[in-house]
Amino acid sequence: MGCLMLYKMYQGFNDMLEPLRWFAAAGLKLRDSLGDYAEDPLMRSVFAALDMTANTKVTHVRTDFAIKSVISGNMEVDVHEEVIRSTPFADLLRFAKPEGGAIQPKILVVAPLSGHFATLLRNTVATLLRDHDVYITDWKNARDVPLSAGVFGFDDYVDHVIAFLEELGPPVHLLAVCQPCVQALAATALMSEDGNPATPRSLTLMGGPVDVDANPTGVNELANSHDFEWFESNLISTVPWRYPGAGRRVYPGFLQLTAFVSMNMSRHSQQHRALYQHLADGELEQAATIREFYEEYFAVLDMTADFYLETIDRVFQRALLAKGKLDYRGRRVDCSKIRRTALLTIEGERDDICAVGQTSAAHDLCSSLRPHMKRHYLQAGVGHYGVFSGSRWENQVYPQVRNFVLGAS
Repeated sequence: MGCLMLYKMYQGFNDMLEPLRWFAAAGLKLRDSLGDYAEDPLMRSVFAALDMTANTKVTHVRTDFAIKSVISGNMEVDVHEEVIRSTPFADLLRFAKPEGGAIQPKILVVAPLSGHFATLLRNTVATLLRDHDVYITDWKNARDVPLSAGVFGFDDYVDHVIAFLEELGPPVHLLAVCQPCVQALAATALMSEDGNPATPRSLTLMGGPVDVDANPTGVNELANSHDFEWFESNLISTVPWRYPGAGRRVYPGFLQLTAFVSMNMSRHSQQHRALYQHLADGELEQAATIREFYEEYFAVLDMTADFYLETIDRVFQRALLAKGKLDYRGRRVDCSKIRRTALLTIEGERDDICAVGQTSAAHDLCSSLRPHMKRHYLQAGVGHYGVFSGSRWENQVYPQVRNFVLGAS
């Protein structure tokens, strides 16, 4: 009963805090009317506290990608979003550039479905857009998907990857970040075995749990600290009746966020203290950098119970793909069937979520690929997010991806 009531308790607590946020927001509006007095150190500290109270919060709404233009082909071009295909659980989103330019390789970015929206990959997409025609799996919040839409599990995720690749048509490339590396590799194996013409020309796997036993992290230890029944009994809740997905069993995004934050509590606490101090000192540009990160990080989505539990079981507890025992709708997934898809794996030296060795394990599984079609890249000095976001991604990792995709086109 406690588990079933968990979501309602969270929502009730969140609702109780809303008047406090309104009060803080109202207080912030007084700042402009105080003139020079607002710059008094004491007042700046007060307004910094009000700002933190009003604007630092967990949300359940996807932020905008906000990619309006990019430098492509030595010139700035406009970018606009197009939904190419839509299902109850995801949109196939294209970041379209003006027609008439040079033809660029099509690449489907498979975003993780792990408690955050696809906008977590904003920097990944913006960088890829320099030289590619970019599409992404834009997953929807399960709490907003009606029960009439049916179930969504691990195999349904694989179905979406295959269907979206077929929608794009050949030639196409596939890039997966973090958790969906397993599904992307499985989809490629199935399509290769079937001789599907939309099988990707290249597959790039970035910081994903292909074989969690290769180098276990705290995430893997947490997944194995309890049996499967514990996760189902203690972490699965029901969407409250106020939302379109009322009655759907989900793993709430706020629980996933709590788990992520608790893994690096000292760092997050330090960042919030720094945010407060920047606001109090009037260092708005530095404050904006931290705030933008947490606005995205604190935007969470719910996962269906089926997908979450099957991922815990198949990927993190039994590591079925790495052992050659993963089944898709009763059919064994055989990565040795991949013969024409070039494989690039990328890992971060300091990744504490998917440690070194977990992603590169894909090379042993793809045993039929000739050596010149396989490449591994280890980025020194970065953690998990540095693999696909930030200056190291843009200046060191991305050139590896760009050149690899070009060579496989």
